[in-house]
Amino acid sequence: GKIAQCVREVGKDGVITVEESKGFKDLEVERTDGMQFDRGYLSPYFVTNAEKMLVEFENPYIFLTEKKINLVQSILPVLENVARSGRPLLIIAEDVEGEALSTLVLNKLRGGLQVAAVKAPGFGDRRKDMLGDIAVIAGAKYVVNDELAVKVEDITLDDLGTAKTVRITKDTTTIIGSVDSNADSITSRISQIKSQIEVSSSDYDKEKLKERLAKLSGGVAVLKVGGSSEVEVKERKDRVEDALHATRAAVEEG
Repeated sequence: GKIAQCVREVGKDGVITVEESKGFKDLEVERTDGMQFDRGYLSPYFVTNAEKMLVEFENPYIFLTEKKINLVQSILPVLENVARSGRPLLIIAEDVEGEALSTLVLNKLRGGLQVAAVKAPGFGDRRKDMLGDIAVIAGAKYVVNDELAVKVEDITLDDLGTAKTVRITKDTTTIIGSVDSNADSITSRISQIKSQIEVSSSDYDKEKLKERLAKLSGGVAVLKVGGSSEVEVKERKDRVEDALHATRAAVEEG
């Protein structure tokens, strides 16, 4: 019932996640704004939940850049600002490698800044567009790139994106509940994409634009599973996840 309804509401491209709720209700459905893309953590050492091999952040800041990060030095001001705030940080970049990646991992393992890094989705111009979409959803003022006049050291916490929750597996990143989906920034981004779809002559481009549209407008549904004990909640959660997979499969076959 609830699960099938939920799958219908978010559509085939919509995102549904299952969470444990603090209450005793069997199952609640919460619709929220957010987005999921197919990129996972750049190092398994970032995981915060070792049992599930997940990174789960509450209330993180989000830093977006079109650049490759090789040296931590290049983003140090952002790291220091976020570390002082005591909140976690998600970095979405073209790539994070070498010294930068090992320093971030070391920092996390030593109990310093809670941080995780993922690659930006897409390639080339599409990556640029999708980073822009994520910026709108997370309420980030800037996507750092070579054209940007703002220097990294001038970026304040207010300029960074935020979310209620971020969940990262080895394959996907889900950003949940940041900017209200009726916010002007999101609605204008959506109408911009719609007009691009109308004028585009390439089927491939249209398809990709429609995917972006679905990601921006679909939002995220969270199935919250409760129970009277931890064991009960865990069992229920597993059942709900199985039911969800089955329902989605059925819906996709139509």
